[in-house]
Amino acid sequence: MPEIQIRPIEKNDLEQLAAIDHDYISDYVWQMDIRQAENSEINLQFRPIHLPRSVKVEYPRQRSHLKEDWERRSGSLVSTIQDELVAYISLIQGLAPGVTWVTDLAVKRQFRRQGIGSALVLAAQAWAYQHESYRMILEMQSKNHPAICLAQKLGFDFCGYNDRYYPNRDIALFFAKSIR
Repeated sequence: MPEIQIRPIEKNDLEQLAAIDHDYISDYVWQMDIRQAENSEINLQFRPIHLPRSVKVEYPRQRSHLKEDWERRSGSLVSTIQDELVAYISLIQGLAPGVTWVTDLAVKRQFRRQGIGSALVLAAQAWAYQHESYRMILEMQSKNHPAICLAQKLGFDFCGYNDRYYPNRDIALFFAKSIR
């Protein structure tokens, strides 16, 4: 496989990046179960459930807003192979002190499962470290089993969720890792 190059996003990259197929295929969903006991105790459980068939999951954000979103991000990195843009990652700082938040990670379908997403997350960790963050958080839909596996493979731990977080009202899962 040709060498992966990672660099900061440039304004003329936006059209090509918006054209990336952001949807994904999943065979699992993290099912949430909340139970409140009589003593005011709340029990929350997530468990991966194998779906009866693979499903195509729509990206939770509107593609028409991606360009505006990139302009509001603290940083974004792109991955290229032989000068072709194949992936990107978007980063936000300031949502919590000392934390860099990864809001978007997309890889062109034909380049998935080749280590590009991992390379981008590792490059984002280096970017966050240089920008004085001590922690990184990845957000993803509870249906995004490929991203959940990536987060766990890279040493991120489940740290929370937000019900109806995305505009399409999907649950967001959060995975965090200390980077200092």
